[in-house]
This record gives sequence, structure tokens and C-alpha cells, in this order.
Amino acid sequence: MDKLAIEGGKPVRTKPFPPRIQMGIEEERAVIEVIRSNALCRLDGTKVKELERAFPAHMGAKYGAASTSGTSAIHVALGAARLNPGGEVITTPLTDVGTIIPILMQNLIPVFADVDPLTCNITADTIREVMTDKTVAVIPVHLWGQACDLDPILELAEDKDLWVLEDCSQSHDAIYKGKKVGTMGDMGCFSFQQSKHMTTGDGGMTITNDDDLASATAAFALKGDYFNMFVGMNYRMTELQGAVALEQLKKLNGIVERRQRNADRLNKQISGLEGAHPPHIIKGATHVYWLYPLFLRPEKLKVTPKQFSEALAAEGIPFVSPRSSEELVYTRPALMQKRVFGDSKCPWDCHFYGRKRDYGPGLCPTAESTLPNILTVTMHECLTYDDIDDMAEAIVKVEANYRK
Repeated sequence: MDKLAIEGGKPVRTKPFPPRIQMGIEEERAVIEVIRSNALCRLDGTKVKELERAFPAHMGAKYGAASTSGTSAIHVALGAARLNPGGEVITTPLTDVGTIIPILMQNLIPVFADVDPLTCNITADTIREVMTDKTVAVIPVHLWGQACDLDPILELAEDKDLWVLEDCSQSHDAIYKGKKVGTMGDMGCFSFQQSKHMTTGDGGMTITNDDDLASATAAFALKGDYFNMFVGMNYRMTELQGAVALEQLKKLNGIVERRQRNADRLNKQISGLEGAHPPHIIKGATHVYWLYPLFLRPEKLKVTPKQFSEALAAEGIPFVSPRSSEELVYTRPALMQKRVFGDSKCPWDCHFYGRKRDYGPGLCPTAESTLPNILTVTMHECLTYDDIDDMAEAIVKVEANYRK
């Protein structure tokens, strides 16, 4: 057994890993074209309109409404659904706050379902456990790049007459039973933030197959079509972003395929370990690896996840981070203290809800016990097989030294 670098041994890797290069000459030319056109606003240009056709078509949907971020894409979906204040929206505690902000901004109540310990996604069973007569919608988040088990969720939603708004911010091109995520619920919401599979720096897209929702999403993102339909937001994507997104979309297939090949190679090399294992992929799903979640088995290890992570870093694998139950979105101070609309405690204390609902540790026991045992590893398309092999060698080495 090789001595660990953290204990004075030779590290597996001494050279830096390659950075992720997202922009190329194609994006540069597209931006220059827009600047020279003197039409930087979507009202005067063609790029965003073209993107609103091309992106949903790529995903397998009919319509798309571009916006300024993944957060705004979810807000567009909720605004288009025309939900009354005080309704409860069930989602996961393992998500960015961008999933929660639109719920609150629509005077709706976020409710958190627990997760499957194998995937860390919410399920129909965990959703059912927290449903009430106030439940109006579900936002399943396809975490880290793998789809939730959607069929049971969609069946439950149909039975209970609930909206399903898919948060696909981390899962571009992920497939569930032959269909891409974002096309199976009422609407699908995507982020083009810098870290995502394709990017415009920031940006978003809401897609749907429903004619009426297509009109409503477009209106909500454009000031409710200047208040002729309903009050909406100004979430206009710029022509500069649209131009970059169109070029990024052309690269998306290759980006996802290379990430999957890299992850598959890593999976094979660490699948037999006792103290750590690759992500579990549910039947009928593909994983597109926004991040690579490495699941630790604490009962098989002599050290904590933090110590395991520190040992990997010493082996030259610096982009590993142990997750923490403090990252659960319902433990964020502003949510626990209900700091949204001044000191009113709305939407919870407003007359249209009038129920007691608190946030904080203890809401989702499985999420709280599982998350600290997960390390998230960067997995991007610019990594080579040699890079992946070094990652695998380091994981195998650390696991062998720390296994009980």
C-alpha cells in the first residue's frame, strides 16, 4: 500500500489539472456580429428569437422563453402558472437558493421533501409525505446531472392536480426513459450560468409543449406583455447572450458526451471499492455530470469525509469538497427567519396562508444524514483520460489507506 501524500508519501499528481475552456472563436464572432448590428436588445434583434426556437427543439419541446438566469426561468414558469398566493410548492432541500427565490416572490410557500439516499433526488414517496391540501405544485430538481424518477412523480401530480415544473439547471441533455428532462412536466427550466453545461455567463430558458403556457411564459418575461395579460417581470435576455447561447448550443452534444465518457471511465475504476462508490444511476436515466458525486460509506472508513477530502487534495486532486448538512437550503438564515417582505413575515403570516411552518435542521433526516458523506468532484469536458486515471488512482489510494 502506497503511503499517503498527506503523511509524507509521493502524491499521485503534481501538475495542475486543465481548466475548463468554454468560449471560442465562434462565440467571439457571434458577439462581434451583434455589436456591429447595433441591435443589442432582443426587441430589435434576431438572436434571442432564434434561440427560443433552437433550444426547445434541441430538447424535444415546442416553445421556449429566454430570460436572464436559471432563477428567472423558474420565476417565469411559476408566473405563467398563475398560482394563487398561499399555495405550497414542494421541492428539494438539496438545491441552490435560486429554486426557492421565485416561490417566495410569487407569495407561495416552499415545502421540502426528503431525498432518496442513493441519488439525493426527491421521489414521489417523499413528496407524498409532505403534501397537504395547500399543495399546488412540485419542482423536482435533477441534481448534479441525473433525472429524478419522474414517472411516479408525474402520476402523483396528475392524481392530485399539481403543476410539475422541472428544474433542469444542472442537467442539460439528461435523459429519462427516452425523453430529455424539461419536456415531461408542465414546464422545464434551464440555467446558462457560467458553471453550467452551456453558458451565456448568466441566462435562462423556460420550455413547454403547451400553447397557452407558451404565451404566458413569453408574456411574464416581457412585463406581462406590458401589462396587457398580467403583471410580469422584465427578464429580457440580451442579443449578446442570445448569440453566445446559439454557439454554445451547437457544442452541447459534444460537451455532454465527453463528460459522460470521462465519468464512465472513473466509474469503472472505483466501482469495486468498499469505502467509496460512484453515483447510483436509476433505471432508464442517464447522468450528464454537472458535478461528479462521490459517495462515501462511513461505516467502512476510519476517517471523516473531511479527512478523506484533505487526503485527496494532498494527492493533487484539489477540486474535491465535502458536502455539509448546513448547505441544505432550509437552513439558510433568511429563510429560517422569514426575511422576505420587510418585517411582515409574508407569505407565511399573510391571511391567504395562515398556517405555521418553520424551517431549520431536522426537516429532512435522510438528506441531513446523507449529504455529509458526499464529495463533489469537478467533471468537465476538457479533462483527458490521463486526468481521469489520476483521479481514480488517488481515490483508490486514499480509500485503501483509510478502509477499516
